[in-house]
Amino acid sequence: MNIKRKIKVLIVDDSLVFREALAKGISSDQGIEVVGKASDPFMARDMIIELQPDVMTLDVEMPKMNGIEFLQRLMPQYPIPVVVVSGTSKNVFEALRAGAVDFVTKPDVSSPRGFEMLVNELVVKIKIASMAKVGKWKNEGAVQRAGGRLNTVASDGIIAIGASTGGTEAIFEVLKRFSKDMPGTVIVQHMPPVFTKMYAERLNNSCLVEVKEAKTGDEIVPGRVLIAPGDYHMRVKKSGSRYTVECLKGERVNGHCPSVDVLFNSVAGLFGGSAIGVILTGMGYDGAKGLLAMRNKGARTIGQDECSCVVYGMPKVAFDIGAVEKQIPLESISDVIYSILNSR
Repeated sequence: MNIKRKIKVLIVDDSLVFREALAKGISSDQGIEVVGKASDPFMARDMIIELQPDVMTLDVEMPKMNGIEFLQRLMPQYPIPVVVVSGTSKNVFEALRAGAVDFVTKPDVSSPRGFEMLVNELVVKIKIASMAKVGKWKNEGAVQRAGGRLNTVASDGIIAIGASTGGTEAIFEVLKRFSKDMPGTVIVQHMPPVFTKMYAERLNNSCLVEVKEAKTGDEIVPGRVLIAPGDYHMRVKKSGSRYTVECLKGERVNGHCPSVDVLFNSVAGLFGGSAIGVILTGMGYDGAKGLLAMRNKGARTIGQDECSCVVYGMPKVAFDIGAVEKQIPLESISDVIYSILNSR
């Protein structure tokens, strides 16, 4: 009889109380086994060698060495999927840049179900992380801003991008090469509230294009990137001769709010063949049907290939149903976008 092996997890957190509570919480899932608990990165390093865990949960703020520095030293030698457990802090993006697969936020102490919700979310992300590839592109460090490569073509139309697990760095890899005259760009990255604003600000400081967390009424114009806010669906609308976005509360679609499908379907209906759709790394199937709708309306569509994905889920489903026109490595996506724009 084939018995599925449990996912071996190492918990790293300097708080004994939190460590034990977390271990008890995630161990209640039959697919997870906590094989070790470490109070600092040095103890964790020894446990990684000895216990060979499949996934590590990591606190960012710790004594002796913080979690980000630990990741920077660890990943080149012992690549292991890491889920960061942190407070509401910009540090999570440093951790993702250093090689973490995903993050969860520590609960508000005033929330009666906060810890239970944390455990449930962490269990899901541990399972996703256990299937993730720790990509070498994550550890390349800072990258220079790119100059424009658009020829003298109109910057009309729209670029729509969707991503989930591993998407924060994948999106940056694409946007860092965008010039100021790129068509207006709209993005859904599965991410909780507050963090989408932090993420947009981070990208805005690192890219030539303007990047902001979207709000209803924001206009889609060349050189601007709008990121759907956490817990809000985003869709494009036409208002006279202008195109804007609408951010609205709603039920989860494909398990997510914001949903890539909601965005892509709205783009398909309004922009047709003047749109470019891009689906990046992520677990699940959100965005596949929306990308197919875009392609059926004449849009050019791009999917990230398996080798460069952290999790080859969303792009695979999109490819399998015929939604992807070109499936290419992450580092080539911006070049293909430029090629499409220059050929118009």
